[in-house]
Amino acid sequence: MTLNSLNSPSTLRKSKNLADYLPFLRWLAQYRREDLVGDLMAGLIVAIMLVPQGMAYALLAGLPPEVGLYASIVPLLIYGLLGTSRTLAVGPVAIVSLLVATGVSGLAEPGSAQYLQLALTLALLVGLIQFGMGLIRLGFLVNFLSHPVLAGFTSAAAIVIGFSQLKHLLGISMPRTEAFHELVLYAAMHLAETHLTTLIIGLVSVAILFYFKQGLAPQLQRMGLQESLVIPLAKAGPLIVVVIGTLLVWGLGLNESAGIKIVGEVPAGLPPLTLPGFDFSIWQALLPTALVIGFVGYMESISVAKSLASKRRQKVEANQELVALGMANFGAAFTGGYPVTGGFSRSVVNFAAGANTGLASMVTAILIGLTVIFLTPLFYFLPQAVLAAIIIVAVTGLIDVATFKHVWHYNKADAVSMLVTFVAVLVVGIETGILVGVASTVLLYIWRTSRPHYALVGRLGESETYRNILRHEVKTCPHVVTIRVDESLYFANTKFLEDTILKLVAERPEVKHLVLVGIAVNFIDASALETLEALIHELRDAGVEFHLADIKGPVMDRLKAVGFVDYVGPNHIHLSTHEAMQALRCS
Repeated sequence: MTLNSLNSPSTLRKSKNLADYLPFLRWLAQYRREDLVGDLMAGLIVAIMLVPQGMAYALLAGLPPEVGLYASIVPLLIYGLLGTSRTLAVGPVAIVSLLVATGVSGLAEPGSAQYLQLALTLALLVGLIQFGMGLIRLGFLVNFLSHPVLAGFTSAAAIVIGFSQLKHLLGISMPRTEAFHELVLYAAMHLAETHLTTLIIGLVSVAILFYFKQGLAPQLQRMGLQESLVIPLAKAGPLIVVVIGTLLVWGLGLNESAGIKIVGEVPAGLPPLTLPGFDFSIWQALLPTALVIGFVGYMESISVAKSLASKRRQKVEANQELVALGMANFGAAFTGGYPVTGGFSRSVVNFAAGANTGLASMVTAILIGLTVIFLTPLFYFLPQAVLAAIIIVAVTGLIDVATFKHVWHYNKADAVSMLVTFVAVLVVGIETGILVGVASTVLLYIWRTSRPHYALVGRLGESETYRNILRHEVKTCPHVVTIRVDESLYFANTKFLEDTILKLVAERPEVKHLVLVGIAVNFIDASALETLEALIHELRDAGVEFHLADIKGPVMDRLKAVGFVDYVGPNHIHLSTHEAMQALRCS
């Protein structure tokens, strides 16, 4: 089939409905020859990044390095076909790898066959959760992970990840523990045991990686190098340190003469077909970890996918992304991998390198496949300190101080939830920490909305506009209190509203009417409705008539359905605040 036939109107019409479920049909039907160069270049550059990162992240997860490569083949092919983002780079990422290590290490010894089996099962569970949420359109549930909570979690997790690599960077044995303070204390107490040669290799690798990450690109641009060459060169840092470290250990025999720990034999060949476990008790034990990975992984993916898509005025469909990520994790579970998601740094590189469609992801998968078939013997002498350096440099970008400063100046409550999440992850662990963060967000929201902002309003000049009497020069009526509540009414704030209104009326003996302006009220729950009915009764006993104004249509429909309008009195319901004031002879 030619590109012209794919672009024909009849082909586009036939594929329209199918493309909702198979998004690759959409970009394939519109594929242009000039897109191919960008997809090939992006696929190559991301593959260069992903080979060392995949192995490093697998070791972080407590798995053999080849598992990280396996998780970078079939999942990428699947996402390239089913994902709606044309630039998201799926694969192993640092935070998910840490979550795998945290969730599985308590059930099996890292590196054992049982551990790998549990990692496969975890990938299956994550796939089921994400795929199921996508099918029944539950993507909105991830909104409970607010941006401040996610930023606090990722910043703390980045610190935990960095310190977890000290054992490889210092060349000392350290106990596996989820308690961050124990890790820091142990490292401080055993600094004297540092393996000097390992430390030198690790620090030099860190220095090279930071130079490639921050200093090389501006230098190449000042030299007048083309942008198309600057990007691949600047992102080749991980490959460079892998090559240098491997040649150094191999050439000098440092693994034997100096005791440098190396990766060792990495099996060659395509990923094996694997079968995850189906033991219900194991599923129960892994479910909390799977839920956290499913939510956190999706949030990381969808945030970067939407950000990159907006730059090209493209659209990302949230529920289809859940389906695509779920299927990618199914692919990992049955081909020797472990849970995957979209990575921030690789996606940005994929975008900047010119990725135009999901073909870029598929090119990356093919190149990783060729690597595991032909090139794995080259990784035998790769020092573990180099992989630790790659992880440390990669996660430094996740420590987000700028967001905390911004949120602190804008909203102290959100900043508190971010700080609580950050501290909780460090003190009580990764999984519990993020749950504490979510709980703190919900509690702070309830606390904030339990005391809603309200304003007494008056008329601006001769207009029909009514504004806060504390902010504007307005006209009011002594026998009418007009109060605007800037929040929906529900169980947590109805008592505050009742007390506020009764206090206002008590302080103004001349008041005969109270008008509640509901322009900001989107819903009234059953508790609030009951409180309003009691309030109306109390006001009538005090000789004050209750009125409603500017109530939204959906809210009014519900009030009519339960007879509340009849209880208030139809002549006490007003279309606008101005209409209410006219009826009460205040205009």
